[in-house]
Amino acid sequence: MTGLQHSTTEQPPGRARRVFVVTGANSGLGLATSRALAHQGAHVVLAVRDEAKGRRAAADIEATRPGASLEVRHLDLADLDSVRAFANRMRADHPKLDVLINNAGVMAPPRTLSAQGHELQFACNHLGHFALTGLLLDLLSAGDAPRVVTVSSVNHRKGRLYFDDLTGERRYSPMGFYNQSKFANAVFGRELHRRLTEAGSPVRSVLAHPGYTATNLQTSAPVGLWRVVFGRIGNPLLAQPPARGAMPQLHAATDPGVAGGQFIGPDGPAELRGAPTRVRLSDAAADPETGRRLWELSERLTDVRFAFPTPV
Repeated sequence: MTGLQHSTTEQPPGRARRVFVVTGANSGLGLATSRALAHQGAHVVLAVRDEAKGRRAAADIEATRPGASLEVRHLDLADLDSVRAFANRMRADHPKLDVLINNAGVMAPPRTLSAQGHELQFACNHLGHFALTGLLLDLLSAGDAPRVVTVSSVNHRKGRLYFDDLTGERRYSPMGFYNQSKFANAVFGRELHRRLTEAGSPVRSVLAHPGYTATNLQTSAPVGLWRVVFGRIGNPLLAQPPARGAMPQLHAATDPGVAGGQFIGPDGPAELRGAPTRVRLSDAAADPETGRRLWELSERLTDVRFAFPTPV
């Protein structure tokens, strides 16, 4: 496949700024995405777990883009109470939302449970984003060419859903459960597209993945051998910088030619690096029955129901 053209969010004169929410915006891909959007004139909500780091990220963006339109807001995706509080504040302060970029994630930590008792990677990478999307769907429906971009990984092709051991109580593998969470992202993005289309919603659901990108995701959380593999070997030798890795999700978020249900990733060998292009979603992630089962499970675990419009 050939690389897709670089997209833009530049605001026409007299037009209100488009509003973007970027989760995990204080570092890595989230910071690179937020910086690019701000430089194109968007209003960017930096949704971050650590507000001090978020403020430093905003200052970093403003240093190169004076007058950038930014907000820093607290969001802990591993805590569903925090997700609800964030969504409530957004609804109170914004009449609409144009693009939600579900970017934040954790990778291969020791087995840890979230505030609600879910395995941390499944909680943060999938359940938190599922709940956030559902709680902001009304704002998105009022947006300008609205989209949800869910960031998955090439690793989704190695993943499966451990429906009989979601918390890893019986057998936990840091990378195995990371792959599960990225598989869940892919399944969710495709199932969301199916349901939005069926309801006649204006919101598009698009998937993206960054290839192999050097961020603190690979070095701050992984344990043991994985920290060595990513931090000392993979990142220095193979990884592309965050500004390059963010290109697929920026393209998915802003290019007018991107359709709902598409998956955007790098065009290089093994999709590890390169310019953004359409890539293949695994057959397992596109399976409608898996999508239905994960959706119903996610509704039950988050207590969030999506208010889709009634089809005309």
